[in-house]
Amino acid sequence: MLTKEQREELKERLTEEHEKVRRALESKNPNVDFGDDVDAGDEEADEAEEFATVLGVQQVEKEHLLDIEHALDKLKKGTYGVCEHCGKPIAYELLSVEPESRLCKSCKASA
Repeated sequence: MLTKEQREELKERLTEEHEKVRRALESKNPNVDFGDDVDAGDEEADEAEEFATVLGVQQVEKEHLLDIEHALDKLKKGTYGVCEHCGKPIAYELLSVEPESRLCKSCKASA
């Protein structure tokens, strides 16, 4: 089980990471015109590729943000640090590396 100090430390880290990811998402607003010049096919292809890359990165960041929000919600409910698969405590060592983890080490290994 987590100590009160460990829980507070992880809550602070989750809150900081939440703010960091949220700001990163807000700053990445792709503004692509897909080549207004009809003679510039290469330009359109480059812009489409860049747009797809930005969208992919944003999707990963959105999923990370949701995981952090889920962990913060679990902290409020008092269920933080409990494996969602087996119900056993998640070791502090794992949470210190990945504070938004939903699974214990054993369940992560078998997933």
